[in-house]
Amino acid sequence: MFKVSGWRKPESDFQFPMTFRRAALSDCARLAELNHRLIQDEGHRNPMTVAELEQRMKGWLASEYAAALFENDGGVVGYALYRAGPEEIYLRQLFVVRNRRRQGIGREAMEILRTQIWPKHKRLTVGVLVRNTAAIAFWRAVGYRDYSLTLEILPEAPA
Repeated sequence: MFKVSGWRKPESDFQFPMTFRRAALSDCARLAELNHRLIQDEGHRNPMTVAELEQRMKGWLASEYAAALFENDGGVVGYALYRAGPEEIYLRQLFVVRNRRRQGIGREAMEILRTQIWPKHKRLTVGVLVRNTAAIAFWRAVGYRDYSLTLEILPEAPA
């Protein structure tokens, strides 16, 4: 178990231990719904519909990405979508359902990923929108450190 400074799982939050399983192509509809909520919650400008997200998720899981579904109290409480490269694990998405946030699930999911799923010898990376200050604080709290910042100039809207 890796230690997160200043955090301990509240005793009363989980009635059952959190479990995880690797997502299959048959999970893509559920993953797309969760991904759609993630897009809304983080303020991302991705305009894709749930159906489009499902097709994208199927393509990802059929090729370079893997996903883990996290379950607790008999239901899905979150997921992680990641890509393993030769030297790094890129975490593309981590999502905890809205009514289960601030209960330690994200931290426990990260602990499971780091101790039971991902190899320990690889660099871990994650991207986060700069205006998503809650996410930035979370990632720093679980051990990620600032490395780079991507800046952009958006194209002008057509006249």
